[in-house]
Amino acid sequence: MTYDPISDVADEPLTVLLSVIDALAEYRALSKLDLLPGVDTTAERGRLTDLVNGLTDQLLAGVAEHPSKLWVMRKFQSTLLRLEDHDTEAREHLGMELEKLMDILGIESSDGLLSFYLGGL
Repeated sequence: MTYDPISDVADEPLTVLLSVIDALAEYRALSKLDLLPGVDTTAERGRLTDLVNGLTDQLLAGVAEHPSKLWVMRKFQSTLLRLEDHDTEAREHLGMELEKLMDILGIESSDGLLSFYLGGL
């Protein structure tokens, strides 16, 4: 049996007010990963931004109906699983974007999920 870090996530209810949905929509519209290091990061930043925006779209579409930390972390996990071909710097910067989403949603800890996939953020 393979270890699944989602099993360590303690579920908690989330308070999803209209202000949270508005904050997610505002975040979705922002430029992301602008500080990604490298010479020409345009393509990589685009791919990572697409991942974050796709996740944000999922949250916008479903978090009001599923106001639970575990539901959100499952969405995070599916995004994190798509990072395997990215370098450490890219993963760290994507992790910072995920932490911004956690702040918007009022989630204090990923219970090790981010660390598992991002290598100890």
